[in-house]
Amino acid sequence: MKISVITVCRNNAAMLARAMDSVLRQRLNGFELEYIVVDGGSSDGTLELLRAYEQKNGGRIKWISESDRGIYDAMNKGIALSTGDLVGIVNSDDAFASDTVLESVSAAFAEDPSLEAVYGDVRFVRDGKVARYVSGRYFRPWMFRLATFPPHPSTFIRRECFVKWGGYDTSYRIAGDFDLLLRFMLLKGMHCRYLPLCTHDMALGGASTTLARQWEKETEDLRAIRANGLWTARPLTWLRYPLKAMEFLR
Repeated sequence: MKISVITVCRNNAAMLARAMDSVLRQRLNGFELEYIVVDGGSSDGTLELLRAYEQKNGGRIKWISESDRGIYDAMNKGIALSTGDLVGIVNSDDAFASDTVLESVSAAFAEDPSLEAVYGDVRFVRDGKVARYVSGRYFRPWMFRLATFPPHPSTFIRRECFVKWGGYDTSYRIAGDFDLLLRFMLLKGMHCRYLPLCTHDMALGGASTTLARQWEKETEDLRAIRANGLWTARPLTWLRYPLKAMEFLR
């Protein structure tokens, strides 16, 4: 089995090394690793960092740098370059939570070859301390109607699903991950299961984690639900907030 891990970045050299180190430290037991970095034309030293890592790691990193149309366009480019059986994402602000994440993911797919995806938990970290722990344990597909979905970074998907059903919709600024998982898990019935594992340490303040972006994200979530032929209303999606309390239960 080969796992393709994709990191997308732009002008985030200060955090990128942490993300790359967490990928390159993964214990390669039962799978092959392919690591792809897609840079959006950085001007802050990112390219020098990528060249240094490429030289140091003997070609274990494949990377490109060119302008793009946003984070989801960059993710699509990474998927198009990938050759693995599975695809996972580590954003440049984030890192794998342990050195055995991919080993556990690989073992889950080896145990059940019919699986098309797994998802787990993530934790948000501030100043080295866990500020919030988000679990996918309680997620059910009907919750998409409430604009609720499992933690996207914790999701590992068979690459053939992207071939069959397409990639991220680049018309979204924040909700492209929600739209993709809604299509794959709910509409296409992708065979997936919860993996009781914290996969990522995530930095607070990402594209959809700040209060200033929540209204925009909520609006895009509503658009994604309706664009995929499901009925919802903004007040209905507010029911997700009581459900979010379960995210904090481990």
